[in-house]
Amino acid sequence: YPEKIQASLHRARCFLPAGIVAVLRLRPSLVAAAVQAFYLRDPGDLRACRRPFRTFPAEQRVMALVTFTRCLYAQLAQQKFVPDRRSGYTLPVPSHPQYRAYELGMKLAHGFEILCSKSSKVAPDAKRNVISGPLWERFLRSLKEKDYFKGEMEGSAKYLEMLHMAEDHFQRFVSVSEGSDEVSPGDEILTLLQTTTIDLKEFEREAACLPPEDDDSWLDIAPDALDQMLKEARNESLPSTNEEEQKYDLETVAESMKAFVTKVSTHEGAEMPWSSDESHVTFDVDAFTKALDRILGADSEELDSDDLDEEEEFGFSDGDDEDLAAGDQRQEQKVSPEELVGSLKAYMKEMDRELAQTNVGKSFTTQKRGASSGEAAPSERAGPDCGAEDAELAPVDVDMNLVANLLESYSAQAGLAGPTSNILQSLGVNLPENTELTGS
Repeated sequence: YPEKIQASLHRARCFLPAGIVAVLRLRPSLVAAAVQAFYLRDPGDLRACRRPFRTFPAEQRVMALVTFTRCLYAQLAQQKFVPDRRSGYTLPVPSHPQYRAYELGMKLAHGFEILCSKSSKVAPDAKRNVISGPLWERFLRSLKEKDYFKGEMEGSAKYLEMLHMAEDHFQRFVSVSEGSDEVSPGDEILTLLQTTTIDLKEFEREAACLPPEDDDSWLDIAPDALDQMLKEARNESLPSTNEEEQKYDLETVAESMKAFVTKVSTHEGAEMPWSSDESHVTFDVDAFTKALDRILGADSEELDSDDLDEEEEFGFSDGDDEDLAAGDQRQEQKVSPEELVGSLKAYMKEMDRELAQTNVGKSFTTQKRGASSGEAAPSERAGPDCGAEDAELAPVDVDMNLVANLLESYSAQAGLAGPTSNILQSLGVNLPENTELTGS
């Protein structure tokens, strides 16, 4: 500041009505209201533009240099619009050297005409709009409560006379005091037109020696330039790193994901490992199990009425007395937690043996026996009946599988946003391009 302001401005030639040129000389900031009126127009706004313009006719137009902000210029230039033939505004062929100036001037003139058509000094129903809102209804209700009409019948000549007096008072004092003190752009434009002398010949002389307009090539951004801008913006928000630090280590990916998965989050959602306090969370398994037993009633487990009804419906309760007795006998036998954990481990181990020769088992990378920690190979087993090899399965290389799956998911994103890149970037890990990962 203030040099940055000049870099955000754009000066362009516009073929405008002389009245708009005179207004912009006195109030250059009104160009923002005109661009907004044109950019946010609706079919109702364009009613004033489907006939010859009343405030800014197309007959008296001159070339002028108008200063926009880059945002306003982009809004005006990038929107396609064909004027109504009845408006008087026509455009030359696109190959005309001044086509852009004619187009910008036409759009800007439509914005100024829309603003003036909404002005209370021009709109025939402006008074009706003022006295039809909730503020007028409260004002009228207050008058009736205070017996302003003095018992006059509603609709009578005396009642209507007093009502018109109340409307005039409301429009002159109440609505102005309760509303905004700022004058609408349309009212301001009409006031400036009434108090300003328009010298068309002077404008034409100045149009003959206008300075060159600014280059608008900044509107066109190539995909590579956009990627570079995004990369620069991202690098500004990250600490600087040298080339040696940029050498990628895949172990960082595995460690970051482990920290993220093991992080205890709250009901508000997933938290990054450094985003909340690092207090250690303890979990008492025995206390949790006892609490579940008290809630579920494990010691006195009984079937509820719905279960009994279902068993009677399917015919399970008549011929299964022996099974129920055996089940009751098993419930009476107390199983220690150690025995329960041991049986669960044996059950899981048996599942691993059965899955070893399936597609699921072969999809994991396991550690080689006797190999270094950095080497890994797919498990090659003959099945659950292979003797000594059955005693212990080769452990799965968790880190290698994690990194391989992450890289596969990242490659499937094809440069777009996805879960892998989003999570890792939130953890401070920025994956390189796919070509670099292939070499890793």
